[in-house]
Amino acid sequence: MKKLIALLLAMVMVIGLVACGGSTTKETQAPAAAPAETAAPAGTEAPAEAAAAGSVYYLNFKPEFDGALQELAATYTAKTGVPVKVVTAASGDYSTTLNAQMGKDGAPTIYNIGNMSGLKDWDDYALDLTDSAVAAELNTTDFNLYNEAGELKAIGYCYESFGIIVNTELLATAGYTLDDITDFASLKAVVEDIHSRAAELGFDAFTSAGLDGSSSWRFSGHLANMPLFYEFRDDGVTEQPATVTGAYLDNFRAIWDLYINNSATPASSLTAATGDQAEAEFGEGKAVFYQNGTWEYANLTGADKFGLDPANIAMIPIYCGVEGEENAALCSGTENCWAVNSKASAEDIQASLDFLYWLVTDAEASAVLVEQLGAVPFKSCPESSNKFIVDGNKLLSEGKYAVTWAFNYTPNVDSFRATLVTAMAAYSADPTDANWEQVVSAFVDGWAIEYQTVNG
Repeated sequence: MKKLIALLLAMVMVIGLVACGGSTTKETQAPAAAPAETAAPAGTEAPAEAAAAGSVYYLNFKPEFDGALQELAATYTAKTGVPVKVVTAASGDYSTTLNAQMGKDGAPTIYNIGNMSGLKDWDDYALDLTDSAVAAELNTTDFNLYNEAGELKAIGYCYESFGIIVNTELLATAGYTLDDITDFASLKAVVEDIHSRAAELGFDAFTSAGLDGSSSWRFSGHLANMPLFYEFRDDGVTEQPATVTGAYLDNFRAIWDLYINNSATPASSLTAATGDQAEAEFGEGKAVFYQNGTWEYANLTGADKFGLDPANIAMIPIYCGVEGEENAALCSGTENCWAVNSKASAEDIQASLDFLYWLVTDAEASAVLVEQLGAVPFKSCPESSNKFIVDGNKLLSEGKYAVTWAFNYTPNVDSFRATLVTAMAAYSADPTDANWEQVVSAFVDGWAIEYQTVNG
């Protein structure tokens, strides 16, 4: 069947959101109820509460979502009479499972496409969702996948974000508020002032930017996203490029210098500084700023760990001196995008669209979605209790642009990052222009080398 085998390569670039779960594929058939007389609605109309035409087969990408999704499917069937089958692929086996299932009769009607490379392989099997009711419920389109014709082929239904976590209580003690930080210049001024008064204040500006393996991914992956995002935005990149130019590596240097020169940890000691160390420095009130993501919220606020008051922490964008960055939101991305099988019957397509619409608009269903998935970009969904997600949603609602995850395109990612970390460590210990050129080489030449290694 057309393009099916190619998908085996489509998911290899995904870095940020690795699903965890069991080792076997799970399948549950939601119980069927007596069909109702109400017909399924068309396109952009909200689904009727009882509409039993067609059925749904949801091939789930997130093993950790399986239990809740099975219950939601059963609830929907009880309400509408529409059979909803959920099959959850084992962790790491989604591509294989999708290929196998799409080659059978009764193929999935709802499935996952992870990125633009995946979309190229599944474009012919993905319904244009532009005028669908579920698409109309989105509060941002930044995480959607569009084909070359501009058709909406997959809806980003959840995402994670990273940025600079701020202890606003310490920031206030230093004489500042979040309103004082709107771009790199203002961030730099605040950070350098706090660092210069660290002995007086009793805390420093940044946590340690550790290059130990437990921490280096924050910089070789997440911070490196900054120059990649802006370069790819300028060049209109929508698939893994064979080369990069490094057009924004001066900006990368500027923010890295800010991190390593305004911390209690000497830059020469970063190779031994760990992720736990940085987390503890922030959690124990020893630093105002800490680069990390929405996933850190539970650790920082949990009573069994640091117990920080959610009212005293926030997440702001990573600024690096790019023109217009005052309009940036958090670095956000996903590999979780709903697609609807365009080869399914008209009745099953409509049933699938109705089910997705119900998930994001029903009060109880959408609450489960938020509880299970965190940040979900739909207008009717309740607000997450994660303060960092709330901050990110607020920025998006203000019309700020999401700094999407360009690092998902990194070729041979582990090798690329290892080479980059080595160069960053050498530069941090001796921050000369010559040593920075080695960082540039690791970034630009390293990308080309790793691409060639993977693609020949």
